[in-house]
Amino acid sequence: MARNDQTIIIKRVKRAAHAHHGGAWKIAYADFVTAMMAFFLLLWLISMTTPEQKKGLADYFAPPNVSENTSGAGGVMGGLAFAEDGAKIAVESNKDALTAPESSEAGPKMESRGGVAEVGGSDYDAIRASTVTLESRYNADYHAAAASIRQAWQALPDITKIADNLLVRETENGLDIEIMDQEGRPMFPEGSKYPYESTRKAIAALAPILQKLSNQITISGHTAAGAVYDNPRYGAWDLSSDRANAVRAILGEFGLSDDRIRAVNGSASSEPLFPNDPYLAGNGRVQITVRYEAPPVPAGLKP
Repeated sequence: MARNDQTIIIKRVKRAAHAHHGGAWKIAYADFVTAMMAFFLLLWLISMTTPEQKKGLADYFAPPNVSENTSGAGGVMGGLAFAEDGAKIAVESNKDALTAPESSEAGPKMESRGGVAEVGGSDYDAIRASTVTLESRYNADYHAAAASIRQAWQALPDITKIADNLLVRETENGLDIEIMDQEGRPMFPEGSKYPYESTRKAIAALAPILQKLSNQITISGHTAAGAVYDNPRYGAWDLSSDRANAVRAILGEFGLSDDRIRAVNGSASSEPLFPNDPYLAGNGRVQITVRYEAPPVPAGLKP
């Protein structure tokens, strides 16, 4: 039997794994996503803050030796809010575009004295000087009240959707607060004098702030033109009057005393907010007006 001397060759193939590519790109991508999130968060915060809050934040981070705030009320609101005890916090001298323009006579005439109790001058000069001083104080009070109202509304998450329906305007004569309808977003149910719950909360937030002002308040209701009413005996005049009175009742429920109310009336569509388009939904509104006229009884007077 022949011997089998054939050589057997066994071939072993070693398979090498792919080289490790590394995970540096994952870290870079995570950093990018984090930076984008921080960027959009910053944009959101900027859009939600008022000019007063932005100025207060800028003063907070500014070096003390260059800070514009010398009133001692260097909070986030920059001194433009009421204190807890009802006292007015000092207002910054430089105001934004919404601030009522100061009287051009507030300089020399505020220092003028006269009349029977002073040497030199005249009775007219003394009365004029006191009037200018009173208006200057009203400017500060109303600017602080407007800032406090905006801050109070921003603190209510339930009224975020109706933020565009709420407007505070500082005018040459005082303060106007508009609670207005928007297309597809009314503040009152159609034909009803009772507001939605979110509208009610926005009105209630005004009461404690308005109570701190010494002047009287006028509440007027308005409707847009062209509305059709099912009841022929109940129209725009009735509805606008009833809505204004409903707002007065809510303010009274949350702290505004009756002696602060000067008048409650309805104007129907006779005084549109947008005269060029009286049919626009924004003409339907309730306007709360506080004027510079001195109150019939001085604030703080005691028997």
